[in-house]
Amino acid sequence: MKNTIVQTKNLQKTYMLGKVPVEALRGVNLKVEKGDFVAILGPSGSGKSTLMNLIGALDKPTNGKVIINGVDLSTLNDNQLADLRKSIGFVFQFFNLIPRFDAKGNVELPMTIPGLGRSERRKRAEKLLDDVGLKDRMNHTPAELSGGERQRVAIARALANNPSFLLMDEPTGNIDSKTANEIMELVEKLNKENGVTTIMITHDQQIAGRAKRMVKMLDGEIIKEIKQL
Repeated sequence: MKNTIVQTKNLQKTYMLGKVPVEALRGVNLKVEKGDFVAILGPSGSGKSTLMNLIGALDKPTNGKVIINGVDLSTLNDNQLADLRKSIGFVFQFFNLIPRFDAKGNVELPMTIPGLGRSERRKRAEKLLDDVGLKDRMNHTPAELSGGERQRVAIARALANNPSFLLMDEPTGNIDSKTANEIMELVEKLNKENGVTTIMITHDQQIAGRAKRMVKMLDGEIIKEIKQL
């Protein structure tokens, strides 16, 4: 039986734009199982980024529930939510690397695995960078790396703490199409060969087509789910 990693139940989020309520999410129900690769696709304003923020425990819903690994996030305090975020591998569109650190230092930085000493952190960082194809670039700073290489570093960093799942926000949005294809090949490999559960937010239909499952959003609702593989 598959394990449910992420589940949302009747998820609603309303923002106030001045005195006008804006319904960003209108009762979203989503389930992501261990080993899934799900693309959440939609145009700007569809609610996909709001959904990502709620799944990533970066925001709280107006109504409904987000459940991660069986834990209802509404039952957690701020410190517990901060700890939970460490179990999520975030990958952002603009990389968010530390400019003064080399690739290895960027990957080492978030490591919070209990009992992991400095030499072990370094070895793990080197292994992760090798896994994403940067064995020969690990001593270079972000300024010395291409956009695709920076995103590979960001993916290696996201995997540093053995996360429950990767949460990717437009991971190909800031790189050219050839490099985007290479990044997607890497993500597919991590999912298929390493079993890395992945949730990817994108507005790009072609990129979404690389996932095992496509969830289409419009006006704060899921309008279609398509199994692709």
